[in-house]
Amino acid sequence: MQNRKNSTIPQVTPELFNHSDNPAKSRHVYTVTEISQDIKLILESSFGEVWIEGEVSNFQIASSGHFYFTLKDDTAVLPAVMFSRANKEVKFKIENGLKVICFGKISAYAPRGQYQIIVEQIEPKGIGSLQLALEQLKQKLEKEGLFQTAHKKPIPYLPAKIGIVTSLSGAAIKDILKVLDRRFSDVQIIVNPAQVQGELARQEVSQAIEDFNRFNEGLPFVEKIEVLIVGRGGGSMEDLWAFNEEIVARAIYNSKIPIISAVGHERDWTIADLVADLRAPTPSVAAELVTPKKEDLKEKLTGLLQDLKRSFLDLSLNSKEMLDDFTHRLSLSMQNLLKLNLSEFETIRKKLTLLNPIVLIQRHRLSLTDLARQIYVRMQHFLELRQAKFNLALEKLSSLSPLSILGRGYSITFKLPEGLILKDSKNIKIGDTIKTKLHKGEILSEIKQTHPTA
Repeated sequence: MQNRKNSTIPQVTPELFNHSDNPAKSRHVYTVTEISQDIKLILESSFGEVWIEGEVSNFQIASSGHFYFTLKDDTAVLPAVMFSRANKEVKFKIENGLKVICFGKISAYAPRGQYQIIVEQIEPKGIGSLQLALEQLKQKLEKEGLFQTAHKKPIPYLPAKIGIVTSLSGAAIKDILKVLDRRFSDVQIIVNPAQVQGELARQEVSQAIEDFNRFNEGLPFVEKIEVLIVGRGGGSMEDLWAFNEEIVARAIYNSKIPIISAVGHERDWTIADLVADLRAPTPSVAAELVTPKKEDLKEKLTGLLQDLKRSFLDLSLNSKEMLDDFTHRLSLSMQNLLKLNLSEFETIRKKLTLLNPIVLIQRHRLSLTDLARQIYVRMQHFLELRQAKFNLALEKLSSLSPLSILGRGYSITFKLPEGLILKDSKNIKIGDTIKTKLHKGEILSEIKQTHPTA
């Protein structure tokens, strides 16, 4: 596709299209820069601004923020560049293979010697850019689990404090306050205002949610904000776009305070609706969901009170019957207990008589006397046995004593001065002194002669 603003080719250097029969006379030699500049001038003057349809390939984002890519169809390719000043407004993610329609200027890039399109606007073919951006972000956040039911927090039944994030100048805040005042005027409301439309809306809405969470930190439970209503009134997709921004979605997901999304569109769901703990189709419905109606509570409490009174009445009637029965049972129990106690008393009295200390002392005294007599007899018998054993041992010792042997005429001879007992005459010599021990007394002798045995 192309759109030419001028059908005539502008005047350029005449020599460029001069076909003289004599090249030597009319020859003009261009520098590379000169020919590149002329080509650039012809392209830009001939085409101007155009719409071009193609498929994105080789998409890259430079460190400068510029987008570089190629547009292609079945038979041709066209390099493209979209500078950062222009691509800031692009809501969707440009990807390889995406069919797009670009608006821009055809130009030549001299350093590479190639022509290209400088893109000013880009939109996906067959679907609006906002719708595509919405679908892309949905897929991304769904993969991360931000929409899962397991992450959603319960909404308190009757919160004492409610936080609201919306614009102070919109209809949403008025609707919310009106409904809350009508249903339960005693609840405390704190509003953290934020723009809900325009470039600053996404930042202010997400910041307001984070502010409420910081406000709650360190507060006792009774002073905490228990639930947040975040939203705005109805509008077009562009008007509601702040609630389709990733920064807002993550602020809702990371909030420790339960959040009710209240974006005023009943048919379509925003990203905020999908991430929030509870979705309300309008701000008014959000106010109804967060607080019960006071009249309904009063009616319910009245019914419960009546049920309680009936229960007490039934209980009192039943209690009288139960009390009479209990009194009768108690009387019978006391009579039986008295009889049992009298019987036990008589038994204990008899036991105490038998266990009288005087009787026990007399009984134990007789036992001690008998025991002492037995001990004496046994000790006497034990001593007699020990005396008999002692006498027998003494007789054995006496018979084995050397003195007893000496008394029968034997003697013991010792060699002096060593005092060794002599058993063989070989152990003495002439001149040695010996001592002979008799049964009574000792004899000292000097050896004059020895007679060794054979």
